[in-house]
Amino acid sequence: MICCGKERGKSFWIKRAIFIPIAIAAGIFVFGTVVMLLWNGLLPAILGVKTITFWQAIGILVLSKILFGGFTGRQGHHKYHGHGNPHHWRGKWMHLTPEQKEMMKSEWKGRCTSDKKAE
Repeated sequence: MICCGKERGKSFWIKRAIFIPIAIAAGIFVFGTVVMLLWNGLLPAILGVKTITFWQAIGILVLSKILFGGFTGRQGHHKYHGHGNPHHWRGKWMHLTPEQKEMMKSEWKGRCTSDKKAE
């Protein structure tokens, strides 16, 4: 098989198939442990809550992913707003009249100079 322009042997793919699940498991273990230690080290003293177990820490990580991260990657979020497409703004700019382009340039120039004066 060809990967990244190079021929890869069977042993390469076997090593990859073994390494990736181990790396994922290690990452889950590390993040779960960090959440558990931070929770147990800080929150009982600050808020008076109970300590949590490792599996409860994993549950908090999953819950926070659902509530704050959703299930799409960063690219999935940006594509709905046109940020993932490099031609998005270029297309908008090309449809402006020369007067509108000049007005936008002066508006952005004004924003930049007022920011520098505020510093």
